[in-house]
Amino acid sequence: MATSIGKLSKSFFIKLLVGIIILPFVFWGMGDVFRGGNQNVIATIDSKKVNTQEFVDYVNRLNLDEEQIKSLSRTNLIEQILSKYVGEKVMSFEIDKLDIVISDNALRNIIKSDKLFYKDGKFSRTEYEKFLIKGSVTAPQFEANIVEQEKRRQFLSSLAGGVVIPAILVDKEFRKENQTKTIQYIDLEKYHSKNKPSLENIKELYERNKNIFSVELKSLRYAEITPELIGSSEAYNENFFKQLDVIENNVLDGQSFKDVAQENNLKIIEINKINAKKENEKKIKIKELPDALFNKVFNIKNVLTPEVININSKYYLAEIKEREKKDRPMSDPEVLKALNAQLNFKKKIDNNTSLAKDISLGAFEGDKFKKFANDNGLVVEDYKISSLKQNDIFEDALIKRIFLTKDGEINLITNNTFAKSFLISTKKTEYKTLDKNSNEFEKYEAKARLNLINKIYQSYDEDVNQKYNVELNQRTIDRVKNSFQ
Repeated sequence: MATSIGKLSKSFFIKLLVGIIILPFVFWGMGDVFRGGNQNVIATIDSKKVNTQEFVDYVNRLNLDEEQIKSLSRTNLIEQILSKYVGEKVMSFEIDKLDIVISDNALRNIIKSDKLFYKDGKFSRTEYEKFLIKGSVTAPQFEANIVEQEKRRQFLSSLAGGVVIPAILVDKEFRKENQTKTIQYIDLEKYHSKNKPSLENIKELYERNKNIFSVELKSLRYAEITPELIGSSEAYNENFFKQLDVIENNVLDGQSFKDVAQENNLKIIEINKINAKKENEKKIKIKELPDALFNKVFNIKNVLTPEVININSKYYLAEIKEREKKDRPMSDPEVLKALNAQLNFKKKIDNNTSLAKDISLGAFEGDKFKKFANDNGLVVEDYKISSLKQNDIFEDALIKRIFLTKDGEINLITNNTFAKSFLISTKKTEYKTLDKNSNEFEKYEAKARLNLINKIYQSYDEDVNQKYNVELNQRTIDRVKNSFQ
């Protein structure tokens, strides 16, 4: 019944320390699934039990679309969310031990200093309340979240506050980026592009992923809100903004787009079935719709939910009238391009994996480096790098990788998208000197400090993982997952 947290995540707490992204998920209709007995406990942290309903309430505060909900029973998403939740609970225990408290005055100052709630250069209670309404959250809920986040910030600061950085660590960071490196390299582009994907492989990939190749079409409508229409003058004066506030409040209270437009004599413009590229079904660009306005309107989240938006000091009432998804055939040039790109990407990964294995086995040592090039119709180039900004062949990230390669080593380097791949052989390295009285010293001291703080967090994480005994109730976890089948 009980499962160690380690089986789900080697380190749940470090994810919180370095700052994990809030998972965008929400669960619906789970309130009555768990009743009575041991099934009410989904986890224990030492002797403290985590109630299943407590976990469900936590999940209900997240955002998940219908498609993601359907996939829950087939994925480990529940386990991921629970791992994060347990991590937050452990952090709260540590915060309690340090007796970190956020006073009402401190909370008030945090909220009043947030520019999100400013109007005319100062804090506006009205803007604050509008924010709460739009987010469907109460003031106590929002303020409790602020307190929690501030406690975590202070807790993390307490772990690494007052760190003194030895000069040797600063010099180490400097040398990573400031050296002259003589290398030989082989560009692998021709090696990766020797064989094109077959039609059979393209068809197979398309059939397996047909649901991905669809286009979302939205029908939208908008109307400009001008002073002449609602303010009885041509100026953006106090009367205009008062009436604009009335319109915003009516929209938030649920008044329809059509009713708001009629009451304020707004001229409605409708555009039907347009995609994210601002093209209609015939792939004709809608030129009369400004890009900034289109992006705002197209990205409105919900259908038939009007919003007042501001574009370059002009105001509009806008909404998505309806949306639909249409499948795209394999013959579509963009679909075909995506399929070929995916197959080429997989081929590059397979090729690079094989090359990396060969490097580890010494297959490129000595004359074998040049022999590989000759056998595959490639060229060995001599090159000297003296700066991260020397980007005629290698981009910054690749040069950093090269600078980390020791003399005499062979390495395979690629950029993040695998668009560029190289085999490199490092011949000679010369290091530059750091002046301790320069601005450069402060720059690399900050980098060394960040690296040291991350190591402190990792060390603390290991200690916390040993300190707390965490067990998960696998039967209850399975019951949660199965409830979505």
